[in-house]
Amino acid sequence: MDSVKSENLKECLKRAIDWLYKNQYEEGYWNAPLETNCCMEAQWIMASVFCGFENPKNAAILEYIKNNQRQDGSWDVYFNANNGDINTTVECYYALRITGSSPDEPYMKRAREWLLKHEWQKHIRVFTKYWLALFGEWDWDETPELPPEIIFLPKFLPINIYRFACWARATMMPLTIVLSQKPVKILDEKLRCDELFPNGRTYKQWGFSNRDTKFFSWENFFLASDKLLRAYNKFLGWNPFRKQAKRKVMEWILEHQDEDGYWGGIQPPWIYGIIAMHISGFGFTQKNMELALNAVNLHWSEPNEKGIRIKASESPVWDTMLALNALLDAGESWESEGVAKAVDYLLKKENDHYGDWAVLVGNQVKPSGWSFERANKFYPDIDDTGVAICALKKFRNILPDGDARIEKIDSVIERAIGWILAMQSENGGWGAFDKDNNKEIVIKIPFCDFGEVLDPPSADVTAHIVEALSMCGYSKEHTAMKNALKFLYDEQEKDGSWFGRWGVNYIYGTWCVLTALARVGETVENPRVKKALDWILSKQNEDGGWGETAETYMSPSSAGKSGVSTASQTAWALIALGSFGYGDEAFAKGIKFLENSQTKEGTWEEFEFTGSGFPGYGLGAKVDLQNGAPLPQGKELSRGFMLRYGYYCHYFPIMAISKGLK
Repeated sequence: MDSVKSENLKECLKRAIDWLYKNQYEEGYWNAPLETNCCMEAQWIMASVFCGFENPKNAAILEYIKNNQRQDGSWDVYFNANNGDINTTVECYYALRITGSSPDEPYMKRAREWLLKHEWQKHIRVFTKYWLALFGEWDWDETPELPPEIIFLPKFLPINIYRFACWARATMMPLTIVLSQKPVKILDEKLRCDELFPNGRTYKQWGFSNRDTKFFSWENFFLASDKLLRAYNKFLGWNPFRKQAKRKVMEWILEHQDEDGYWGGIQPPWIYGIIAMHISGFGFTQKNMELALNAVNLHWSEPNEKGIRIKASESPVWDTMLALNALLDAGESWESEGVAKAVDYLLKKENDHYGDWAVLVGNQVKPSGWSFERANKFYPDIDDTGVAICALKKFRNILPDGDARIEKIDSVIERAIGWILAMQSENGGWGAFDKDNNKEIVIKIPFCDFGEVLDPPSADVTAHIVEALSMCGYSKEHTAMKNALKFLYDEQEKDGSWFGRWGVNYIYGTWCVLTALARVGETVENPRVKKALDWILSKQNEDGGWGETAETYMSPSSAGKSGVSTASQTAWALIALGSFGYGDEAFAKGIKFLENSQTKEGTWEEFEFTGSGFPGYGLGAKVDLQNGAPLPQGKELSRGFMLRYGYYCHYFPIMAISKGLK
């Protein structure tokens, strides 16, 4: 890669490193903006109105919603999506409407016209129906049941709360309280949304979308069960287990609340937790409620030029381990104060709590790992743990002999590896939070018409673990590694790429796997590796960069080359190529793109969403879209959830440039 070396490039790297240090918090961590869609803000506003609490930030939050409206009147799921999203638009419209926006306002009129044109009643998901039902705008009888009695189902059954992904589980628990009571708050007549129902509210085409045409199927079984549950709730008048179930669910909710007022470090359980506590009689000064309400005044809201954003999550631990990896790849010394602070922060954030993972794995495994967020103790993240091990191992390897930190780092890494090995799934891969979280029967229940409710193993997470284990001396012949590598090769696409579960999309997945394969000693002589590298080369844009949009989750034919070049995706491609010393000319051109697009402050601008929360399949895994999408959505990803990590465009270019200078 000699062709890319230059004094200008060294200066480019220095500016990027300086920028990173300037943006480090005194405690040693980094915490980038984390942008999602405006459902986050709309739901906070709707919860505020429903529960009757006020917050001085709400006016700026409403401004943020208005300032993110598209020209066509809709709101979307990710930046520059090909179309607006029905659910986000309904929720934003309603949040604005019930807080005083007149339906005659131009922005409201545009939104309403868009919704009516797209026949919104036929296409909204379960969660949006729930929000409308809370205010009497939707009939509770036209929503699926989710009884609190689910808490009693034993863990050996395929349908119990620990068979759902952790994020779904944490969201479901407060929702069972809400759905058991089906509360309605009727607002003043002038705040009613009659204008969204031009044919009257008796016009209904809003049943459940997953009925199967076969006489017997799990879909039809659960639809029939839903009817029985409705009868149990409404007509029998005798619910022998309801009181005990609600009490046990509420105990679970309160036990799982984190110190910062959230649950699992994500927005949905927080919002629904507030509503569940409110309808259960918790006052605003009750300690759990007060903690939850105050979260918006802490690090869960974020001002910007458009107003105030409500975070769907936050990423200080994830940002810190990635920034630390970047600095160490760039050759920063163990004597650097910023590096040492980051290491200390990561060591303090090791998880020592027996979280939900232990319910199925068991308590014989020592707890360890790292969570994505600062206060999430119940759900350490396997992906974060792999990346943290890499960072700590790099730092440990450059410490001078006799340094007191070596023993501590070694013991932390040993515990983390022990936990990781216990979390490996039967197919050889790793999911993000749980082991063998892949029982597809759970997606058949009518409630599950959104996002992902499963957390099966993915190629990108597995690749990070393979890389971490290899750095710690595990060979390809170790049983765990052998099974993991088989899983990775089994997941490779016919064109040579890999699907990206947690990053957009095939560029992300292919980068993750190729980096891991390089670490374990695979070479270009391996035809599977060469095919993947050639795939990367074939997707380079004319400007030297790489770019792929989230629409590829529903349009795989445009994988790898469907968007403008971004700093993060260009860096991923370059790291993959650089790991094998492959494609010198393309590599040099890509490095030049990063060098030329760096801002004068030393960073890179990126508005595109290159992180994935939920592709919107329900399964939590790659699917064969030739047979139709499992959930009703198109390229707009109306069941999906995309993310923009604010520093992806910074620390990944540092890693890529560092490869160019070696």
